[in-house]
Amino acid sequence: MLLVGNLLLFSFYGGVIGILLPLQIENVNAADKVTNLGIVTGVGAVFATLLNPVGGVLSDRTRSRFGRRNPYLLGGAVLTLAFGAVMGAAEVVPLLVIGWCLAQGMGNVYQAALTAIVPDRVPAGRRGSASAIMGIGQQAGLLLGIVIAGRFTGSILLGYLVLGSLLVVAAVLMAVLTHDPRPDELPDGASRVGPREELASFLSALRDHDFRWVFTGRALMIFGYFLIIGYMLYLLKDHIGVPDGMEPADGVAVLTLVSTVTLVACTALGGPLSDRLDRRKTFVLVAGAGGAASMLLPLLSPTWTAMLAFAGLAGAFFGVYMAVDTAIVTLVLPRREDAARDMGVLNIANAGPQIIAPFAAALVIGLLGGYPSLFIVAAVASLLGAVAILPVRGVR
Repeated sequence: MLLVGNLLLFSFYGGVIGILLPLQIENVNAADKVTNLGIVTGVGAVFATLLNPVGGVLSDRTRSRFGRRNPYLLGGAVLTLAFGAVMGAAEVVPLLVIGWCLAQGMGNVYQAALTAIVPDRVPAGRRGSASAIMGIGQQAGLLLGIVIAGRFTGSILLGYLVLGSLLVVAAVLMAVLTHDPRPDELPDGASRVGPREELASFLSALRDHDFRWVFTGRALMIFGYFLIIGYMLYLLKDHIGVPDGMEPADGVAVLTLVSTVTLVACTALGGPLSDRLDRRKTFVLVAGAGGAASMLLPLLSPTWTAMLAFAGLAGAFFGVYMAVDTAIVTLVLPRREDAARDMGVLNIANAGPQIIAPFAAALVIGLLGGYPSLFIVAAVASLLGAVAILPVRGVR
């Protein structure tokens, strides 16, 4: 169910960010599409990423006969659908900003509860496999979302409704088919604390040495990858080009398919292998160096062929990273009873860069020499993200 839960969440993200939102913004004002996409995603980033740890805190402290994760899985999914419908009907940029803040924010509440299931219910020795499953779901979801959204370029509202409805289906399946511990099954350490104490300890995990370095490394790795992914449609339209007879949206789908195939293969192999070897740092270092090298291919040769090679290699090396990412995160959590809160804080390093990246990309394109500069900045971020794993003491 971790696979399904991540698959359909990231289908929503992938379809909206990759296809629906860029098309809407282009329809509103084609001349300013790069700037406006940056504004919508940048403003939404601030609001949405804050709701991830907030959702985690509420989930950790909730005591109900339905469990402590289920209410936030279901509520987050339903509200994501509702605010996605608002976005689909929007015809002006300010309403898209509001809709994206709320839709992405509720998706992050769902994600905080979903991610906490790993430290809640998965033994430490199997977390590499769990990390691989989640990574596969996320990347396959991005592809599925782009493919689905590509079928609704002429009916954008319907695209939002379909993607949001699939997320609700995932939440219902998680709630019905998995066991969320009830209040009498929770450890004593998971007791309630007052709001003042909760606020004071909200970001306390960042004072932990290992947690802080893992946060930094994850943020840089995700940022580097999505700096390019978030502007793929415009890259193909305005810089790289696509083969004759192919639409740019179809080109995005092809590249996403290529990267997803290699990513899923490397993630599926890497997760269990990291469990067997009990080595996580090596995987991160290989992923960062290889990913950075792959990002230079379209810079040196801005062609469709180079983009295909980039997609395959970047997907493979990002898959190596995804194979161990969640496992590393769960191994450095300071307190198990605050798992959802702290996973929510760490998810800022996951969700934040994905939605900040298009905003940053707009600045990079405007200030540093156009689309080619994206590949340079992304490669540097990937390398720095890999190096950040070295100071972590609690992971081999």
